[in-house]
Amino acid sequence: QVQLVESGGGLVQAGGSLRLSCAASGRTFSNYGMGWFRQAPGKEREFVARISWNGGSINVANSVKGRFTISRDNAKTTVYLQMNSLRPDDTAVYYCAAQLRDLTYGYWGQGTQVTVSS
Repeated sequence: QVQLVESGGGLVQAGGSLRLSCAASGRTFSNYGMGWFRQAPGKEREFVARISWNGGSINVANSVKGRFTISRDNAKTTVYLQMNSLRPDDTAVYYCAAQLRDLTYGYWGQGTQVTVSS
């Protein structure tokens, strides 16, 4: 089992920045690829970014490319999402998730709310 706890969400004005953190505990964190997802009200959950176990491979959704950066610190068992140039349509609950060997996301955090005001 892997337990994931997100933090760092909040209310920010358009153009501002936030850094989300996802602290992991349980099984060896460095075994897992990690992803960030988000779900806006009335919409389906969507992929935001993903980082491989050692940070060597990163994928970012086109909607956030150039504005959001995913990173990880295996020593601290934490994955981060740096969000810059935030827009009102970035408003959502943001979730981190751990990727299993079959590449599905098997463990999820409880989510952290990000609200961007115009």
